Amino acid sequence: MSVTAGPPLRLFLVDDHEMVLHGLAAMLSQFADRVTVVGTASTHDEAVTRVTEAAPDVVLCDVRLRGTSGLDLCVALLAIEPTRKVVFLTVYDDEQYLYQALRVGASGFLLKRVDAHELVRYLESIQAGDIVIDPTLAGRVAASAARMRSGEFWPGAHLGLTQRESEVLSLLVAGLSNRAIAGKLVVSDDTVKTHLRGLYRKLGVTDRGGAIAVALREGLFH
Repeated sequence: MSVTAGPPLRLFLVDDHEMVLHGLAAMLSQFADRVTVVGTASTHDEAVTRVTEAAPDVVLCDVRLRGTSGLDLCVALLAIEPTRKVVFLTVYDDEQYLYQALRVGASGFLLKRVDAHELVRYLESIQAGDIVIDPTLAGRVAASAARMRSGEFWPGAHLGLTQRESEVLSLLVAGLSNRAIAGKLVVSDDTVKTHLRGLYRKLGVTDRGGAIAVALREGLFH
C-alpha cells in the first residue's frame, strides 16, 4: 500500500530494557521526517499513563514485559482507545504469540531482526490500516492454512501446538497419566514431560488442570 506524505507518524515505544528503547529511538532518528518518537515506557502502568498523555498513532511494544505481558497492555490500551494501533516487536518467533496478539487486537507482529527501513515502512502501512505480520511468521501461518484446507490440521494448531503436543493434550483431557500417555504414544516418560512443558508454555498455563481448562474452553476436543 502506498502511503500519502503527511506529518510524521507519532510513535510510542514500550520495552522493559532501557537499551532497547534507546536503540530504537536512535535507529528511527534517521527517519525523523516520517516517524517521531513521542514517548517511551518500560512498565505496563507507566505505558498506560504515558500513552494516554502522548496520544501516539502507533504503540510499538514487546510481547513480554517485566512482571506482566505486552498482550495485557494491548488489551488495556485498546479498552481506553479502540482505534489505537498496537504493534508487537519481539524476539519470540513463536506462532502462539502471534495468534494471541491478533486475538487481543494487535495491528502487527514483527521480529526484532527487522531493519530500520522495513520497520518504518511497516509502521506506515499499519497507520494506513493494514495488518502486518513479519514475513517469517506469515509464511508459517500460510503453511498452517494450507494444512487446514487439506484436512491435515490438528486441534490446537492455531494456538501454536505441534501435532504431537496436540496428541498429548487430547490424552490429558481423556484423563491419562504421564506413564499411560507414554505407553499410548510409545515414547519415554521424559519425552512426555518435554511435550507437556512445551504445551504448557504455549497455552500460558503451569499444570495439567490449566491445560485441560484451555482445551475445553477452546473446544479443541469433543
